[in-house]
Amino acid sequence: MKPKYNHSLWGVILILCGIGFAGNAFGLWHFSVFFRGWWTLFIIVPCVVSVAQKGFEPLPTAGLIIGLLFLLSAWNILPSGIVFKLFFPIALVLVGCNILFKDTAQRKHFKDTSTAYHADSPEYNAIFGSQKITCNNEVFTGATLNSIFGGIDMDIRTAYLQEDIVVNCTTVFGGIDIFVPANVNVQVSSVPIFGAVSNHVKNRNAGAPTIFINATCMFGGIDIK
Repeated sequence: MKPKYNHSLWGVILILCGIGFAGNAFGLWHFSVFFRGWWTLFIIVPCVVSVAQKGFEPLPTAGLIIGLLFLLSAWNILPSGIVFKLFFPIALVLVGCNILFKDTAQRKHFKDTSTAYHADSPEYNAIFGSQKITCNNEVFTGATLNSIFGGIDMDIRTAYLQEDIVVNCTTVFGGIDIFVPANVNVQVSSVPIFGAVSNHVKNRNAGAPTIFINATCMFGGIDIK
């Protein structure tokens, strides 16, 4: 999906939501009667947009499945409470698929650059735990960071970047902190599902290497400092 169409879709969705809430406030209609489980759209719609834009990546797909399960439960098609029992298994299966087939995902790169992920770059996982990675006075060519119910700190402030690089990040109920050198630029492409990426780096270094960060956050967060 092209960015302009993506923005137009979000604009239409927000306008319709505003009209819907206004009508509900004035008693013109009631969400509980007009559309049971309307609140699930706040899960389903962002995931549908993400899937339309980037394909069936694991975490947006997980969010879409969970949102649809909540909707079916609200319509009394599925037993009450079944979604909460399936939530964790679905998340684990899809994240496992993401890790298992990571080679395919790592071939992706930003649309506005030819920079690709280095196949020999290291991968770090924090699952129900924490990990601290430090790269001191070494050449850094990229990495893959997976935080699942855990935390990762990666400090590359004194590392050498000889070219543009890619860092792939996935968080599921976890957090990742990335400390980058002062003389680099950072660009972020993210899929937030009840999560967020905070980029505190000011891109004012003309001609300096760029760190491209592919981020998927599901109930998690990434800080770039």
